[in-house]
Amino acid sequence: MNDYNNKYKLWQQKVTDEDVKQSLSAMTQEDIKNAFSSELSFGTGGLRGIMSAGTDRMNVYTVHRTTVGLAKYMQKHSFNSCAVTFDSRLNSERFSQITAATLAQYGITVYLTKECMPTPFLSFMVRHLHCDLGVNITASHNPSCYNGYKVYDSNGCQLTDNAANEVTSYIDKVDMFETPLPSFNGSDGKINYIDGSVEQAYKQSVLQQTLGNADGLKIVYTPLNGAGHRIVPDVLKTLGVAELNIVPEQSYPDGNFETCPYPNPEKAEALTLAIKLAVEKHADIVIATDPDSDRLGVEVNNGGNVIQLTGNEVGVLLTDYILNKRKQQGTLPERPVVVKTIVTTKMVDSVAKEYGAEVIDVLTGFKYIGDVIDKLEQKGEQERFVFGFEESCGYLKGTYVRDKDGVVAAALVAECAAYYKRQGKTLTDRINELYAKYGNYLLETTSYRFDGADGAEVKRKLLDNLRSNPLSSVAGVKVASYCDYLTQTVYDLPKANVMRFTCADGSQLIVRPSGTEPLIKCYVTVVGDKQNNIKRIAEIKAQLADMFAQ
Repeated sequence: MNDYNNKYKLWQQKVTDEDVKQSLSAMTQEDIKNAFSSELSFGTGGLRGIMSAGTDRMNVYTVHRTTVGLAKYMQKHSFNSCAVTFDSRLNSERFSQITAATLAQYGITVYLTKECMPTPFLSFMVRHLHCDLGVNITASHNPSCYNGYKVYDSNGCQLTDNAANEVTSYIDKVDMFETPLPSFNGSDGKINYIDGSVEQAYKQSVLQQTLGNADGLKIVYTPLNGAGHRIVPDVLKTLGVAELNIVPEQSYPDGNFETCPYPNPEKAEALTLAIKLAVEKHADIVIATDPDSDRLGVEVNNGGNVIQLTGNEVGVLLTDYILNKRKQQGTLPERPVVVKTIVTTKMVDSVAKEYGAEVIDVLTGFKYIGDVIDKLEQKGEQERFVFGFEESCGYLKGTYVRDKDGVVAAALVAECAAYYKRQGKTLTDRINELYAKYGNYLLETTSYRFDGADGAEVKRKLLDNLRSNPLSSVAGVKVASYCDYLTQTVYDLPKANVMRFTCADGSQLIVRPSGTEPLIKCYVTVVGDKQNNIKRIAEIKAQLADMFAQ
């Protein structure tokens, strides 16, 4: 009998949780294979997976096992405190309670939120309460069937590779059913709910990053049924937004995401209701945060024609706005630093150069941007950090957290839009001015999905083959340089499963597996005439479809 069937039978014997029992009884043979063929792996992004029974799934048992391993890691390092919060997803609150109760059993003091809160709030909470670690139960922008488990260090940054590997070594030694699930009520006083002062301190830290106001601006906002539902409107109102309309169907936490099955603010489909409301209310912009409120999507209303800005465009706009405003106000530091990921537009280099700012490139993942801030802080130079962003709609101004923050991004986009509105311009007008000045950069991201145990193996083989046989040309243009970040020694970056192909015409292709979804992600960048850019992108995407489409 296959090993996954043996594991399934063991779970049938051992499981006591009623929800997991029901999930087991409803499984098909294919479900069993996918759920039990492997174990949900813990990495720098923690855990993320589909919610159901199984060793490769998010459920109370995998959460408990992971937390036992984490607790033993904490004991080894004499860590005795942990902040815990959760997003709006199904089971998030329960998983957070399992986490808190498990840590408490090991003598660890837990600071827990009573309701779902943004991911950046967890980063702030760790720092503000001087905790040794933090845990957030969230699957960010994934579909409703997913959940996840993120771990943060004492700086409020997601775990480094070395720390994650060490935690994994402890988790691997924990038997899934070694100890019964803990009772949340039997915590011996080790679990403490935080009070409102922490949230007020967080909001004050966000507002300290603003450089102006949002007077006269009309906004439609959607939290996409997520954790930003209270904090983002509070911040926007404090900035003086003239009119704030919140999409009613998406205004409260709801893990079913019935009106946006894929609650990703990068995707225009998730913003359908917000766009409709923006046209009805003649709003200037639409802003959207994902379920854990660390990402921000932006749409601009140009006379009823609502145009989506890409994450790169918002990042360029904010970089230009922040550097310009701080220069005007006389607060721009000497040798300012802007940090971006390697898959993010190089247009920002040109913008930064005009203000004498240094651009630091890091690997994909906001923890690497947080690491740059930490290193600056260690040298007493944290004030040099001006802005950090990644193409997937993640932004941060300030050093009060070490993760992307959709709340501060909402505030900055609002005041930026109001700033240009007073000049008779929209954000699309401004980005077009920047294109005219620095060149027409076009970056598109294409993803290819590989679900299930078989899909994971197909994905691995495709990437291994590409690494063994790197492309000599991309859509007919010769590759001028190739970089494999697993073996490269030129850049001061950790090893990563990323390949970059730079062509003779300046176009660029970066290929990497997603760390949170069963995807191969491809980032295509071209620079030049708009029509030629569109044609070149289409040609490259056609080649990628031949390589990766299933």
